[in-house]
Amino acid sequence: MNILENTSLKNYNTFGISVNAKRFISIDSVYQLQQLLKVEKDLFLISGGSNMLLTKDIEKLVVHIDIKGISIDNEDENAVYITVNAGENWHDFVLWCVSENYGGIENLSLIPGNVGTCPIQNIGAYGVEVKDTITKVEALDIETGKLVQFSNEDCNFGYRNSIFKNEVKGKYIITSVSFKLTKTNHHLNSSYGAINTELTSKNITKPTLKDISEAVIAIRKSKLPDPKEIGNSGSFFKNPVIANTQFLELQKDFPTIPSYKISDTEVKVPAGWLIEQAGFKGKRFGNYGVHEKQALVLVNYGNATGKEIYQLAEKIKETIFNKFGIPLEIEVNIIA
Repeated sequence: MNILENTSLKNYNTFGISVNAKRFISIDSVYQLQQLLKVEKDLFLISGGSNMLLTKDIEKLVVHIDIKGISIDNEDENAVYITVNAGENWHDFVLWCVSENYGGIENLSLIPGNVGTCPIQNIGAYGVEVKDTITKVEALDIETGKLVQFSNEDCNFGYRNSIFKNEVKGKYIITSVSFKLTKTNHHLNSSYGAINTELTSKNITKPTLKDISEAVIAIRKSKLPDPKEIGNSGSFFKNPVIANTQFLELQKDFPTIPSYKISDTEVKVPAGWLIEQAGFKGKRFGNYGVHEKQALVLVNYGNATGKEIYQLAEKIKETIFNKFGIPLEIEVNIIA
């Protein structure tokens, strides 16, 4: 195992933040990871680097999880059971599933990052969450070096949340994720207006998995910047959930405020709309700012520091709370 010293992490995070790892190693097998855990316990894990904001150099040993491989565990005429290793690129996996006519994750096309991180925040988009297809998560216990399996129920999934962000954070390293996907009778979800609009523009009335995936890709490309061109981590804030009573009060002052019903007592309000109303959409502060097409996305235009972007996030949170009385929650992991 080759441990490197003073390695730049600029190419290992989608924000393109230039910080250094005092020590760095890339791991491509579970066995290699188990051997490392015999001598190293205090680790900083990095995979696709898509859901983090680095604000300082990393003193811990940085471990890049690059374990690849996809296997079909079982299948019948209706469903296929697949295990995917943590280092596989998420979008590439989605495209492979679509090409094989395996349904369930096509709405999650073009989400950045690797498969191993998808359960941590229960990635979701356009009416679909990854928890709906995950059957189990396999992870290494950092203390013992033994493999442990978490069932879907064990993962305690919530909105952009899971047990891996809470109770067992820092105790396990996810090595693979298993999925159950459909082979027939796909439950296509085009309920989000943007998808239907995209399909209608192409005169598609009976969409396939590929049609849904391509519609989502087109929508995301029209709204979200490519991290390879402009550093970003996708949606920086969660969409807040508030009580119906608070929403009705807000509606008096802001008649056009949108919402999505969560329950009989709660609604979800788009954070992007709140940020745009507060005047931040498209606002640039030197090397960083808020994306011009999507107010949920904070961007690094070149040489911004993680601290600068984090300070902007805090300024946005404060402004939104003062204007609407709604606390925004950061979705991205802040490494400080």
